[in-house]
Amino acid sequence: MGLQCGIVGLPNVGKSTLFNALSNAKAEAANYPFCTIEPNVGVVTVPDDRLTQLEILVKPNRVVPAVIEFVDIAGLVKGASKGEGLGNQFLANIREVDAIVHVIRCFKDDNVIHVAGSVDPVFDKEVIDTELQLKDLESVEKKISKIERQAKSGDAKAKKELAILQEYQEALKNGKSARTVQVSAEDKVAIADIHLLTDKPVIYVANVDEGSVATGNEYTKALEEEVKPENAQVIRVCAALEAQIAEFTEPEEKAMFLEEYGLKESGLNQMIRAGYSILNLITYFTAGVQEVRAWTIEKGWKAPAAAGVIHTDFERGFIKAEVIKYADYVQYKTEAACKEAGKLSIEGKEYVVTDGDVMHFRFNV
Repeated sequence: MGLQCGIVGLPNVGKSTLFNALSNAKAEAANYPFCTIEPNVGVVTVPDDRLTQLEILVKPNRVVPAVIEFVDIAGLVKGASKGEGLGNQFLANIREVDAIVHVIRCFKDDNVIHVAGSVDPVFDKEVIDTELQLKDLESVEKKISKIERQAKSGDAKAKKELAILQEYQEALKNGKSARTVQVSAEDKVAIADIHLLTDKPVIYVANVDEGSVATGNEYTKALEEEVKPENAQVIRVCAALEAQIAEFTEPEEKAMFLEEYGLKESGLNQMIRAGYSILNLITYFTAGVQEVRAWTIEKGWKAPAAAGVIHTDFERGFIKAEVIKYADYVQYKTEAACKEAGKLSIEGKEYVVTDGDVMHFRFNV
C-alpha cells in the first residue's frame, strides 16, 4: 500500500523549498531514487536499516524498499474555502492524501515577506485550520440537508447518520477539527463519502533557521504549546539545511554533517517515521535470492490481507505463511539456519503480522 502525504502551508513558509530538497534526496537504496510523477508529486524511499541488513545476508539480485509520496499542494490563502487564490485546487488535492504535513514558518528573515506581516506560527496554523474547517462544515451541512427528510420519515439508519453528522457540525462550528470528534470506527461511515479534510492526521513541521534546528526557538515553543491538545507531533526542520543534506551520497558523510548541527537524522527521515506512526503503519519483508523487499501494511492486519499487498491472488488463495522474526534472521543468518533452529513458524489465516516479520506465502488459485 502506498503512503501519500500532502505538504501544505501559507505562501512563503518554506513549503516548496522543503519539497525541492526532498526531490533531490538520494535514496538509501540506490536502485530506487526519488522520482517525479507529476510536477508536484515525488516518490522517495523509506529508510530502513533492516532492509540493508537483509541485503547483506541474502545477497539478492535487487532490493526494493517501501516508498512514500510527497505532494506539494498549492499554497493556501485566507478565503480558500470560498475559492480565493488557488483554494479550489488546494482543497481538491488535499482530499486525496493520507496525511497532512503542515509546514509552518518559525524563522525570521526580513528578506522573506510574511503574508500576515510578521512571523506568528499560531496565527498561521489557525488560518489553515479555519479554511479547512469551513470547507468541512460546508460538506457536512450539504449531507445533512440530503438525509434530513429520510430521518424525519422514520428511517432508522438515516436518523443515526444524521445524529453523527450533527456532532461533526457542532464541532466544526466551534472551530474544532473533525479529528477531535469522538465516534466509533463504525460510525465514521457517516462521513466516509465526504472525505473531511480536518479528519486527516497531521504532522506539524516547524521550518526554522539553521541555528534553531536542534534546540528550537520562541516560535517553535509557541507552536508546540498550541498543538498540545491535539497530541500532535512537531518536527523541527530547516528546509535550507535539508537541501544540503540531500546532496550527500555517502552515509558516513551525511552522518558527520548531521552531527555538526546536533542532529541524529534528517528532517525527511523524521517526517517519514511520523507519517508511519500517525497512520498506524508497519513493515514486513520478503527475502529471497531474486529480491529482498519491504512491504507497508496497517498494524493489526492478518496474514491474508498482508499477502494481498503483494498480489490479490495471494490473499484470495491464501494457504499459509512461513514467518521468521527479523531478529532471528539476523542471528541465524539464513532461512535454512532459522528453520533448523526452530525459528521458522507456519502460520494460518488468523496470524497477525508484526513489524519486521520476514514472510513467505503459500497460496493456490
